[in-house]
Amino acid sequence: MKRSVLLILALASPLLGGCRFNFVPLIPPPVQVSLPTRITQAELKREGDVLVLAVTLDGRLEPGYLTAHWFDGARELGTDSVYLDADTRSATLRLPATGKGAYRAVLSFGGTVLRQVELYEVGP
Repeated sequence: MKRSVLLILALASPLLGGCRFNFVPLIPPPVQVSLPTRITQAELKREGDVLVLAVTLDGRLEPGYLTAHWFDGARELGTDSVYLDADTRSATLRLPATGKGAYRAVLSFGGTVLRQVELYEVGP
């Protein structure tokens, strides 16, 4: 009797070593990340009587227009836009501004507002 139990255990021992993880695959495939269009650099500064806005976009970039709405306080000064694509990701926009003010530019790309850049030369 003891011999038959040992024989059964000896034959079943390879099955006992078959414990494995319960999930497959053990190492998941790498995740492909596609970030949306975003502004990585934006600077509004004055050069003489001109406001200069330098912008750089990053991420997934469908060709389209980067639009800047210029304001002095609550007063809208104008709108400017430049066409960007995958090869051209940076733009420089200029606006003549002779006097000091509380300037800001609201940047949008493809109808989505991305950022507001401000230059306060006087109190808002």
